[in-house]
Amino acid sequence: MKLSSFVHFAAFGVKTILFRKKAPILGTVIVTDKCNLRCKHCSVNNITAVIHPYDKVRREMQTLYDMGVRILFFCGGETFLWRDGDKTLRDLVIEAKKMGFLIVNVVTNGTFSIDLPEADLILLSLDGDREHHNTIRGNTYDTILHNISKATADNICFYMAINQINKDCVDHVCRLARDTKNVRAVSFNFHTPYPDTKELALSKDEKKKCCETITHMMDEGCPVFNLKSAFPYLIENRFPTPCHQCLVIEDGKISTCGRCIDVPGLCEQCGYFFVAEYTLLFRGNLKVVFEMLKTYLKYI
Repeated sequence: MKLSSFVHFAAFGVKTILFRKKAPILGTVIVTDKCNLRCKHCSVNNITAVIHPYDKVRREMQTLYDMGVRILFFCGGETFLWRDGDKTLRDLVIEAKKMGFLIVNVVTNGTFSIDLPEADLILLSLDGDREHHNTIRGNTYDTILHNISKATADNICFYMAINQINKDCVDHVCRLARDTKNVRAVSFNFHTPYPDTKELALSKDEKKKCCETITHMMDEGCPVFNLKSAFPYLIENRFPTPCHQCLVIEDGKISTCGRCIDVPGLCEQCGYFFVAEYTLLFRGNLKVVFEMLKTYLKYI
């Protein structure tokens, strides 16, 4: 991370904590909900299957920038399906950097070429070992690892949603992140139970066991892009929601924290690790503050 970016984020954090501000710093643009997969745990794919045009996406980027967002995510659906004429996802990432965003990340299922060195992080969904990942996402595990091997930058971060199918695969994904070229780290979430996927949610005891496994893997030296200090809050679902410092924009609609905020009762069952980490950070939790500083400086 550049020193200038660090100073900006540090100043934002201090002002937010001291003055209880609710200004945003992290934003996500949904470039399409079209996806080539139909994963068992996903409730937001192919609802419209619209690929939003470049001019609209750029306006939404500008809207977030003008609101103070400086960490930008491009998300889907499947982001690498996005195209408008001769413009591709690479053009969006480059434009975001020109616009002034300090960190630009991409979320993908990894089934297309992921050679995008212009992105700070490519968050790539890997949901277990070959058997369990393929149970959730179809026969894609080997394709993903092949695409990772062909990338030219080490900016890839595994992104695993832990659920009833893959809850025993946490250690596999941690070690794979450690041992795979071009993979910088792994970031976890617990399954957030949309109404049509409630059966995949973990119990409190299962979350605790998973956090114990992640902690053990971190102690083994596996690169985990999460904060141990937030684990007790995630297990108990006792972190404040929504996260006012995070915004999502999709087809002109801005949501605080994420699209799931529109589903009654879902906030209280949130499984997103970053939501717990950010809300605790901006409430001034000192353990989270210091651990986030160390983790972000290491992996970004």
